Amino acid sequence: MISKRTAALGAVVIILVTAFFSSFLTFEVSKYLDIQSGDRFIVKREVYELLKKYEKLEQVRQVIERDYIEEPDWDELFVGAIKGMTNALGDPYTSYFTPEEYKNFIVQTQGSYAGIGLYVTVDEEDNLIHVIKAFKDSPAAKAGIQQGDKIVKVEDTDVDGSKLDLAVSMMKGEPGTVVNITILRGEELIDFTLERAIIEIPDLEYRMLDENIGYIWLYQFDENSPKNFEKAVEDLKSQGMKGLIMDLRGNPGGLLDACTGIADMLLPEGLIVYSENRQQKREEYYSKQDHLGLPLAVLVNEYSASASEVLSGAIQDYGIGTIIGKTTYGKGLVQGLRGPFDDGSALKITTSKYFTPKGRDIHEKGVVPDIEVEMSEEAKKFMTENPDKELPVELDDQLQKAIEEIKAKLQ
Repeated sequence: MISKRTAALGAVVIILVTAFFSSFLTFEVSKYLDIQSGDRFIVKREVYELLKKYEKLEQVRQVIERDYIEEPDWDELFVGAIKGMTNALGDPYTSYFTPEEYKNFIVQTQGSYAGIGLYVTVDEEDNLIHVIKAFKDSPAAKAGIQQGDKIVKVEDTDVDGSKLDLAVSMMKGEPGTVVNITILRGEELIDFTLERAIIEIPDLEYRMLDENIGYIWLYQFDENSPKNFEKAVEDLKSQGMKGLIMDLRGNPGGLLDACTGIADMLLPEGLIVYSENRQQKREEYYSKQDHLGLPLAVLVNEYSASASEVLSGAIQDYGIGTIIGKTTYGKGLVQGLRGPFDDGSALKITTSKYFTPKGRDIHEKGVVPDIEVEMSEEAKKFMTENPDKELPVELDDQLQKAIEEIKAKLQ
């Protein structure tokens, strides 16, 4: 039997909004009920204001249902309403994923997908989609798309930072199908027609540079990165490595757990990073006692972001390695996944800000290198003319400086 309280509360809800919102509002109001007077309930002013906002939303919905020239697709409208709410936060890192978009997002941390092979991010200054990296041997790399290019159109749709998820999903698809994109390079618009392929997402590559200096280029932090990094270190040690250069240039970040897993191998015992949320609740990540203990240099640039900055910032704070290159991107925010919800959708939401072991806030500041080194014009020209080739060591001034530093430490 329905209780008197429940019936009265249901009546309040029905008066304010339609049945579509009733379950949500019942839950919200029930948290803030203060006084019962007969069949009426008195609620706090902030709850009343919230109810009024939902009432306005329902009024708009009714107008669309009654007056719009065509029968609306309510599924699309409700997804649009949710995406509009997350976009209104003004945070490019918070986004709502439809079930299909969520599947595509998860793929990025698991090793392969079908698409054109680009790693992209949103630049907060111009709100455009910037290319961080074209994966080696991918359709994008073979076509000549470069780091720093800006994607402004996919097929016939203009895209910017607010449409990042849409742009990424449109560039993915069945292997063998084609997609048209337009990029902005400097002041020039360039059109590309690319055939999608299976993209194997590498997380690192490594080699010996000479008889005793190892080199690990870490592309991203995914779920396999810690074990792959450990294998690379052990292999390089077996080849006689006495010092290590870790290359984080163009690394956009990834999984924080993967980052702290690698940091644990490099840092002495102690704090790696900590985060604080809106309520100043603090979460800390620590390294154990065992660590590499070899001379270390870390290469960074303006496209090294997020987890790359966590790692390079911690190394800098402990003084166990030399940071070389350009000031990093400056993304000191932590995102968490909420969901998947009942329909398979999910929310990626910024939940906190991270700080280095010494308490440095890197957001919108970046990690400033110990030794600043520009990329030479000759190197830039080579990369422009040979986008699918690796920059020769002799043209890489930042890498040359790292080799010089390691040799000095070994001596």
